[in-house]
Amino acid sequence: MPRMRSAARALDRRTLLAAAGAAAVAAGVGTAVGTGGGASAAPAPAPATPGAAVPAALRSAPAAPVRPAGPSPAGTTLLTAAAPRTGHPGSGYRRLGEGPGWDRVVRDRLAAARSGRATRRTTVAAFVQLTDLHLTDVQHPVRGEFLRPADTAAWRPHEALTVPGAVSLVERVNALRTGPATGAPLSFVMTTGDNTDNNSHAELGWFLTVMSGGRITPNTGDPRRYEGVQDSGIKHFWHPDSALRDTDKQRGFPHIEGFLAAAVRSVNSPGLRMPWYSTVGNHDSLSSGSMAARGHFLADFAAGGRKLYEIPAAEARAQLATDQKNGDFDGSHFAALVRRHGKDLRPITPDPARAPFTPREYLTAHLDPAHAGAGPVGHGYTRANLDNDTLYYTFRIAPGVIGISLDTTGRGGHFTGTVGTAQLNWLDRTLTAHTGEHALVFSHHNSWTITNTHPDPARPGERNHSGAEIVALLGRHRNAIAWINGHSHRNKIQPHGSFWEVTTASHIDFPQLARVFELTDNKDGTLSLFTTLVESAAPHRTDFTDLSQTGLAALYRELSFNAPGSRTDLSGAAADRNTELVLKKR
Repeated sequence: MPRMRSAARALDRRTLLAAAGAAAVAAGVGTAVGTGGGASAAPAPAPATPGAAVPAALRSAPAAPVRPAGPSPAGTTLLTAAAPRTGHPGSGYRRLGEGPGWDRVVRDRLAAARSGRATRRTTVAAFVQLTDLHLTDVQHPVRGEFLRPADTAAWRPHEALTVPGAVSLVERVNALRTGPATGAPLSFVMTTGDNTDNNSHAELGWFLTVMSGGRITPNTGDPRRYEGVQDSGIKHFWHPDSALRDTDKQRGFPHIEGFLAAAVRSVNSPGLRMPWYSTVGNHDSLSSGSMAARGHFLADFAAGGRKLYEIPAAEARAQLATDQKNGDFDGSHFAALVRRHGKDLRPITPDPARAPFTPREYLTAHLDPAHAGAGPVGHGYTRANLDNDTLYYTFRIAPGVIGISLDTTGRGGHFTGTVGTAQLNWLDRTLTAHTGEHALVFSHHNSWTITNTHPDPARPGERNHSGAEIVALLGRHRNAIAWINGHSHRNKIQPHGSFWEVTTASHIDFPQLARVFELTDNKDGTLSLFTTLVESAAPHRTDFTDLSQTGLAALYRELSFNAPGSRTDLSGAAADRNTELVLKKR
């Protein structure tokens, strides 16, 4: 059974905050060691042939023990986490405030947690995972907002604030600098997919700028005003600026004068101060996260000047049931619906930036030096990925530790995940080539959502493989110590014989979290993988009159907490949050 550990509350809060503020900035640089073509090479030389052995030059000597600056829970959920203020849970809209932190749980299912390890251990690696940012163009025509009469979660009141929310998360990561469990410097950030919400060029540009730094204007169409469901006069949607008594206001949502103008106002991102890497998700690859475009309809409609806001409730229920049962793999259900409601489409300002991007355009945007930020150029992807039409790669995390980023999206459509035979074989070869090193595997989908059997039109004869098959493969390679992913928007950590699978909640649905990882060698035949959840830098309390960038980020969190139809179990159990995961050293 997990054992509870918590030292956070025994420490003086001011001392902790001072210690965090005084921590020195430590830079850590990861380098690509392989590509999606199966290569394994240093960054500068041309890629080796697929399946080639790892050159000796890449097999780094063991690192000298990291001298920690001193562990501190400051800035993490070990110290405090957003929680509703006093009041009855069923009283409608609830305000957030500062709540108690979450204890660290020791999980020793895969190896015994031996006494004295805290004084023996050395830090091997420390980094941050962001997942499911879902940077959202809320004015985009290819959205399922019209399904809200059938499912209140089909549209969420906080979606217009994804950009200031993500910038605030970047600010939190920049302020952390060191790992809360070891005090070791954080060396990189990995995003595990659904960086965008609707596979649009505009959203991709916002994501790359949030991560690398610069000015973002989260607005498409008419640059002077908002054009979307929140000023449509339709009661199914929250109208923050209007006196309309919409359904969300009836639930207690506030009237906030100037909200929509503030939501499309320019935002400044400092960019991450450490290198960052990118993994692709289904919302990055597919329209609405599930539709693979056939022909030109979806692209033309996305960039065009018409939008469907509303359909009758009975039709919304029927459409939702059909999509859930059969899936809209190619967007034909959406196209048929739009054509049936041609007379109901409302005019909006056309914008080519809303058009979907291809996998090649996704790669090209990452490889653009203008988005290099703290590096590396490509953020894990290389020219070899362009040449091979792949979105998976390997990179160096630390001496003796490699990272493997997978592409689990199905180009044939659907929101569930898949891995083709070519990629599965590449993963097998890569793990074999790095037998003497620890391997951390990253993907968007988790093991139980990799179930997509729909064929990839570009590879019609290739077999799709399930999450269970990936678990089995990783179990055969004892150097694989963790599989880190997202997609389900919830925290969940589970053991798989010889490795841990760590699934992290999203940054769009409450509780809006990211996760810090710290890998240590306990010098007793075991390793510990520490996981610590963090929120954005925005204050827990909100002020409806504060529409500054920071105020919007705080409001983003509170609105997500109150979103009708949202799940209340996404934070997971205590053993899925802040943990020490012990496993055998191979």
